[in-house]
Amino acid sequence: MFDDVLSRLGIKPLNSGLYAGRWMEPPGGEELFSLNPASGESIARVAGASRATCDAALASATAAFKSWRLVPPPQRGEVVRQIGNALREAKSDLGLLVTLETGKIKSEGLGEVQEMIDMCDFAVGLSRQLYGLTIASERPSHRMFEQWHPLGPSGCITAFNFPVAVWAWNAAVALVCGDPVVWKPSELTPLTAIAVQTIVNRVLEPGLGGLLNLTIGGRDIGQQLAADQRLPLISATGSTAMGRAVAATVAQRLGRTLLELGGNNGLILTESADLDLALRAVLFAAVGTAGQRCTTLRRLIVHESVADKFVKRLAAAYMSIQPGDPWEDGVLLGPLIRESAVQQFEAAVTEAQRQGGALICGGSRIKRPGFYVQPTIIAAHPDMAIVQQETFAPILYVLTYRALDEAIALHNNVPQGLSSAIFTDRFLEAEQFLSAAGSDCGIANVNIGTSGAEIGGAFGGEKETGGGREAGSDAWKAYMRRQTCTLNYGGDLPLAQGVKFDIAP
Repeated sequence: MFDDVLSRLGIKPLNSGLYAGRWMEPPGGEELFSLNPASGESIARVAGASRATCDAALASATAAFKSWRLVPPPQRGEVVRQIGNALREAKSDLGLLVTLETGKIKSEGLGEVQEMIDMCDFAVGLSRQLYGLTIASERPSHRMFEQWHPLGPSGCITAFNFPVAVWAWNAAVALVCGDPVVWKPSELTPLTAIAVQTIVNRVLEPGLGGLLNLTIGGRDIGQQLAADQRLPLISATGSTAMGRAVAATVAQRLGRTLLELGGNNGLILTESADLDLALRAVLFAAVGTAGQRCTTLRRLIVHESVADKFVKRLAAAYMSIQPGDPWEDGVLLGPLIRESAVQQFEAAVTEAQRQGGALICGGSRIKRPGFYVQPTIIAAHPDMAIVQQETFAPILYVLTYRALDEAIALHNNVPQGLSSAIFTDRFLEAEQFLSAAGSDCGIANVNIGTSGAEIGGAFGGEKETGGGREAGSDAWKAYMRRQTCTLNYGGDLPLAQGVKFDIAP
């Protein structure tokens, strides 16, 4: 059915999962099967990398860094511009492959590729804005300034739910900063990574093939990247448990980490809120991507005066959403990624009810091919332990409050700190939510949902979300090393802080 698309993207029945300046055959690792989660059927196979052959990708990036770091940043930006154009040409096919391999609906698959294109455009502009500061020196006839140099090859470990966009967040910025990349994608979505590598090779080969490298495999490959001294930065997206393991390994060698981990995102719905606007926002934030975004809305904290009215409308909207093949127009609900995700969903619903939660709607598996579940709403109370956890599925816990201070306390009382939102028509409530005493998350929104961040703002969170920042703002600094420089253009040698160290003639 989709053979032509796969062929145009370079996907074969059996594919090499190792690119180290060139495709490596055989890559020597275990064979992986890419599944279509809407049907449970195999799309294609991938021969993964082994720990031994993965070293070729590391060596390729290390060798490329020696020359790439000397290329002027605007020229690096020109290469990224060409990569963005190559992605534009392949947008329709690559977006459909994202849908086939992850189960995202069609518009989300296309939107993810558009995010890659946008990141390339952002990075092209950034290539002329890698600014350092001039600093006032306390010493006469001295000039002090900071400058930024390429850091070195970076490792990029990505998750299944955004199989290509998160790579672009890192790769586009890393390249203009002077850093080659070694990419370890999720073993659940290897074909999208192979397709992206094939697309960028049209720009990079011959001559620059070592800049972007690919190594597909399991957890052992990720740990190998984390442990390797040749990668001064590891950017890792995934669960908090994965982040802890990566952070500990990288810290042992005093490397840097950029972590994008779990989210348990909350939305406060005040009594003054526009309920029509809020309904649309909650639906996308809680049900979009079948609840498999790190920014998915998982906790709805509603003022008690509007709770019954709003939740009834929300439940009716939930029940109107019908599952379907995600590549079909108009479908809003696709599958979870694997059978194990369905089992985790079912276990969470059962446990929530055992802890005192009341099932409002949903709660069951959908009987059809693939890994589909019903979007679910559960009336909860603050003492339920499961509300503190992130279940990667469309489960929304509803809590009520009386005073905004209480709502903010409920909102912040979870280990994660990624995205947050408040719906209110009151200026003072919005400002309180955005204040130092308000949301403790890395992202705080007013009158929009928790999902759908733009690439112009730095993306990331606090607490168990890991503290990393990717994409916009000054996130580029993670990929560079800062150097403070002082020049003495006088004939004397004054010391800072008034220190005297005179030697008698």
